[in-house]
Amino acid sequence: MSDVVTRILLADDQDDVRSGFRLVLDSQPDMTVVGEAADGVTALELAHRLRPDVVLADIRMPRLDGLEVTRQLAGPDVAQPIRVIIVTTFDLDRYVRTALVHGACGFLLKRSGPNLLIEGVRAAMAGDTLISPQVTVRLLRQLTSAEPAVPGEVVLSAREQEVARLVADGLTNGEIGAQLFVSAGTAKTHIANIQAKLGVRNRVGIAAWAWETGLVTPRSRAAEKT
Repeated sequence: MSDVVTRILLADDQDDVRSGFRLVLDSQPDMTVVGEAADGVTALELAHRLRPDVVLADIRMPRLDGLEVTRQLAGPDVAQPIRVIIVTTFDLDRYVRTALVHGACGFLLKRSGPNLLIEGVRAAMAGDTLISPQVTVRLLRQLTSAEPAVPGEVVLSAREQEVARLVADGLTNGEIGAQLFVSAGTAKTHIANIQAKLGVRNRVGIAAWAWETGLVTPRSRAAEKT
């Protein structure tokens, strides 16, 4: 096991949220919370002083919001950027786009649960970007064209296509496992195999492929829910 421990700074104006996040993250052997901030200005000061590996920042905070914190810590003009993950209750499209433009390496909803929080930190440390499945689905529906793209040479097995459809529908690994009567670990393995076949870096890429190739369409999703 690696001895490297990810150092995390929490920035949220709610004490109970920070306490909850600390409990979740400190329970991981490869993570430790090194500081907490209840407002954006304090978050910037602590980030510059402590140089954490990852900052988890809410959007709506006193003195300075999380989007501006992200720009100042991770923006394209920052000489020594720090990884920032937005963790918020508000999943407005403009927030997601602004956060990503400002250099955020993740956008998670607080209701997504502790497992996704842990996955988000590990993804950031691996140079990846994790976005809550609910947000991914909505954005992809807006961004994909009405006419599906012609599928390429990529061949997925029937089970992998099923997993890809569920990813595009916004299900987490645990939910996919429950749907297919397999473990969350098995679902994660399927997703890793799909990523390798498609040449994409994360579940966002899988979902985009599913929508673009017509594997999932607004009509098919509506039909399944009736």
